[in-house]
Amino acid sequence: MSSLKNKKILLGITGSIAAYKTAFLTRILIKAGAEVKVIMTEAATHFITPLTLATLSKSDVFEEVSSGSNWNNHVELGLWADAMIIAPLTATSMAKMANAICDNMVVAVYLSARCPVFFAPAMDLDMWAHPANQTNLQKLLSYGNRLIPVGHGELASGLSGAGRMAEPEDIVAQLSQYFERTDVVGESSTFLEGKRVLITAGPTYEAIDPVRFIGNRSSGKMGVALAEAALRHGAEVCLILGPSRLSPKYENLELVRVESAQEMYEAAVQHFHESDIAILAAAVADYRPKDVADEKIKKKSENLILELVKNPDIAAELGRVKRPEQLTIGFALETQNEEANAQAKLAKKNFDLIVLNSLKNEGAGFNHDTNQISIIGKDNKKQDFELKSKKSVAFDIIQAIIELSKKKKVDE
Repeated sequence: MSSLKNKKILLGITGSIAAYKTAFLTRILIKAGAEVKVIMTEAATHFITPLTLATLSKSDVFEEVSSGSNWNNHVELGLWADAMIIAPLTATSMAKMANAICDNMVVAVYLSARCPVFFAPAMDLDMWAHPANQTNLQKLLSYGNRLIPVGHGELASGLSGAGRMAEPEDIVAQLSQYFERTDVVGESSTFLEGKRVLITAGPTYEAIDPVRFIGNRSSGKMGVALAEAALRHGAEVCLILGPSRLSPKYENLELVRVESAQEMYEAAVQHFHESDIAILAAAVADYRPKDVADEKIKKKSENLILELVKNPDIAAELGRVKRPEQLTIGFALETQNEEANAQAKLAKKNFDLIVLNSLKNEGAGFNHDTNQISIIGKDNKKQDFELKSKKSVAFDIIQAIIELSKKKKVDE
């Protein structure tokens, strides 16, 4: 079955010669089973008629926020869609979107949309490369929008190079891939409703003095991706996040910021008793300086000796106090004897599952957008996964937790 079947797609068209391709794009989307509504700028209507697109989409085409005595509800359209595609996207419309200049129907709907927004630019070679356009492009990407890359070839000006709008087949392929990934989540999107999930993420920083600290390279990306995946399945999530540049904001997400291992320990213990599932993805420092200087330590000699003491073991404590109905999931980042060390940690910390990854795997570990994992259960059965984005890895982990929960219910 097509991943686009029954999906609600908004197609925004702006004034470029490439607008002629949207007839083919609309037809392919409809053929794939999508429901399509078309929005156009006035300039776009000079390149392709609304009648053509209305016929192909089997739906009214929206050109203006108001027409006659009617108000076309841009907010309603923005809430209706599963995805919005803006193709072609001209330099003018890109600038308006990047800077919230809302003077046409396409930008009004874009600014109201809660769905993912894909955009396929179309402009001439030097226009595309101009720093002003590239700045606006980076703004749109920073807002979470998804670029469908320009093609390379002959342009309307007669020049040849980058700037062509992507072909309709390529746009549909990218949209299909997006829904193939997210539909995995959608199949079980209500399973965690009524469940509270506790997640620890990021590094901890252990102070040496007011300026320096002991830390690690964890970014928190894996934990944030897990929080998003759990939310997509209907859970309420408490995310305890160590020092990180990430600032996740989702409905039903309680974000607790901490810095040290001691702070993370106290927050985790406090929130665990009301949690159904705990996923301990944080890279917690095992040791901290015994004494923290009140003032910056000055360089006085060739050597500086720090005495370190153990930090509290969050996983061990939660494993000790957990109730039979609670699940705990741990992480093991290893560099040698990976599987044996992970199995030992699984048993010692009373985990129900452990997620193993190795720094030896290229693209895995700290600060990457990708990860490669294995998931090991109490029966020591191991499931291996290929290298994926951390968002996709998070979906795999949450799915494994869901399957374990189902099995536990049956066993009870």
